[in-house]
Amino acid sequence: MEIAIIAHDGKKDDLVKFLIKNRQLLQQEKIEFIATGTTGGRAEAEGFKTRRMLSGPLGGDAQIAGRVAEGKTKMVLFFKDPLSSHPHESDVNMLIRVCDVHNVPLATNEATAQLLINAIALQS
Repeated sequence: MEIAIIAHDGKKDDLVKFLIKNRQLLQQEKIEFIATGTTGGRAEAEGFKTRRMLSGPLGGDAQIAGRVAEGKTKMVLFFKDPLSSHPHESDVNMLIRVCDVHNVPLATNEATAQLLINAIALQS
């Protein structure tokens, strides 16, 4: 299962902590990560193998949306920072829309991400 991991700058630490907390489940052979540039680098620094796309503002969100539309990415964990403005907000909204159109689970905060990861654990 391909899972996309993305985080705004103010949420990158939270996403990495989430990955570490769920390391045992998330490092199964059947789970592969794709990530926007910087987020992927942070995950890799903690031992998570990721396929890195461009940085979000440089098109990484759009690249991931394309993989969702192609049926390759099956889940998106996007830790958004609701208290900051983002110059690429239109790309973020497009990714959310594509997830909705293709019925792909999308978590924009840790609580929802944990529910999705728990669902994977139940299927194992």
